[in-house]
Amino acid sequence: MLWGVLLPLTASGADHSGHMAANSGSADRSAMWRAALQRAPLSATGYFDQHGTLWVASVQEGHLQLVHSSDSGMSYSAPVQVNAQPEAIAADGENRPKIAVDGDGILYLSWTRLFAEKPFSGDIRFSRSSDGGKSFSPPVTVNDNREVISHRFDALGVNQRGELYIAWLDKRDQSSAQRAGQKYDGAALYYAVSRDGGRHFDKNVKVVDHSCECCRVAMAMDRDGVPVVLWRHVYDGNVRDHALQRLDGRSTPQRATHDAWRIDACPHHGPALAIGSDGNYHQVWFSGAEEQHGLFYARSADQGKSFSTPLRFGNDAAQAGHADVLSRVNAVFIVWKEFDGNATLIRMMRSTDNGQHWDAPQSVATSHGPSDHPLLIADRTSVYLSWNTAQEGYRLIALGSVEGK
Repeated sequence: MLWGVLLPLTASGADHSGHMAANSGSADRSAMWRAALQRAPLSATGYFDQHGTLWVASVQEGHLQLVHSSDSGMSYSAPVQVNAQPEAIAADGENRPKIAVDGDGILYLSWTRLFAEKPFSGDIRFSRSSDGGKSFSPPVTVNDNREVISHRFDALGVNQRGELYIAWLDKRDQSSAQRAGQKYDGAALYYAVSRDGGRHFDKNVKVVDHSCECCRVAMAMDRDGVPVVLWRHVYDGNVRDHALQRLDGRSTPQRATHDAWRIDACPHHGPALAIGSDGNYHQVWFSGAEEQHGLFYARSADQGKSFSTPLRFGNDAAQAGHADVLSRVNAVFIVWKEFDGNATLIRMMRSTDNGQHWDAPQSVATSHGPSDHPLLIADRTSVYLSWNTAQEGYRLIALGSVEGK
């Protein structure tokens, strides 16, 4: 059964699903950047902690604010501001604030702060709360390169050992190459880890050069607590498929998709990743390749060394895109957006056998006007759609049990 709960959050502005051409002129880039900074933030990020408390982060007038609910969204606390001083915070579906809670109940938030003076520039910011969200530490900048360049599209995760990881896209190597008169495609993927509850971070570590520059990074924790990241990569010939890597200090990038999508632009359309309790990897992504176009799902039983034949889903004629995936027990849920010419639909399909077979897709939510990208979250018993829209505000919609019922 589907049901929904509304939380009145400010939500306005355009749907941020468009492309950004990599070779746009500087005047066009500046104008697009200024317009983007003027949009009212639309994303709201939901997250359930281990006790079933729902946390929802949103951006209001330059402040990241947090509310929580102990009754699955029937009622909410008063909002708490995370950053005392206002700053421009990225809050769209490709670059939303992130939430994580560790086993000791320490609450972690990461986000991207944007700079007005240079197009597509920003820093990765972080704050923590050790008193149940009543107060937050002063925000710190995680990227140790402080050039006014792009450090954006953060992903956040914490494992059972309390190790906290933040990964992001970073253009410090492109900046260095340009100063040397050298060509450098895309950005790079970096991460930092904290082993003391977010009080300090180790030195930034580069994962790989030549990531795509503005597609979200996906992160999920493997069964051994090692984070796995999935991102769109720039391969030879400007092919923008996806790569995957375990951040264990030994693994190297593995190609995760083979669509051969050649595009001289950033699609602004990143992947999603879930890892089940059985160790199966589940990934969803978008490809604009001529022969392999649309949304796709694949699973891996060997930590990404090989994947199942991609399963295409969604109505390409209805602009199907921006999918998310979640795995619990034997169930796998996928949600995505479609547009029927009048309204935006959130569509869902579900598997109860680890992605081998799927129920028929169904519509689970609709809205007219601008909307955030769909997000899947789960408590101990149920899976939910977390979705913010301009007209209805934040909605939490139950999709089924963690066992797929």
